[in-house]
Amino acid sequence: MKNLLTNKLAFITGSAFLLSAAMSVAHAEPSGYDQLTFETQVKEDIANDEVRASLYKKAQASDAKALATTLNTSINRALAIAKRYPSVTVSTGQQHTYPRYDKNDKIIGWTGQANIDLKSTDFTTTNQLIADLQETLVMNNLNFGVSESKKDALEQKLMTEASRAFQQQAKNLTRAWDARGYRVVSVNLNAGNTDYPRPMYSSMRAADAESSVPSQNFESGNSTVSVTANGTIELTK
Repeated sequence: MKNLLTNKLAFITGSAFLLSAAMSVAHAEPSGYDQLTFETQVKEDIANDEVRASLYKKAQASDAKALATTLNTSINRALAIAKRYPSVTVSTGQQHTYPRYDKNDKIIGWTGQANIDLKSTDFTTTNQLIADLQETLVMNNLNFGVSESKKDALEQKLMTEASRAFQQQAKNLTRAWDARGYRVVSVNLNAGNTDYPRPMYSSMRAADAESSVPSQNFESGNSTVSVTANGTIELTK
């Protein structure tokens, strides 16, 4: 009998504890009332430190094999030239091949294009490499941006500033609504919104084999890196 009473008492005590814990958890949850959702944004201009360029070789041939030989030879020659500039990252880009037809829909030849892409933070070297490649290839586009390492470092700084701006705005809204305080329901930090300058496109034709292409001076410009903090707070009366 004594053991039975002890077990009942333990069960009642345990139930009361569970009820108390449940009430405590429920009290900690947001009520859904007096909530405000807003966002803050911080941004900073930064000098572009990375140049990106794309060049291509376009050719025609009577058959696909001859076309592939022409394109592959040109790209391989360009890659060999690029190896002399180790500070520039070079990769093969898109390649397209398509047939040409006569008025009777009969294939009379093939046209193809092969690209190589350049990326570097060494503007002077990239400048010279582009000039060398333009003796046989055609410039497709040239643009500037912020390198990943530089952008990541700035984003880390802006995340801290965006968080502080969110907290300050929360305090301002708390005073505006005559509340005693606030608590954060949710906050999201969104980074990586980088506004690059408009790319500079070029349709320059490849130079004659006996002439060289002068290098071009670069004006890289700036980009704007921003971080946004958006979330919800609950006012406490």
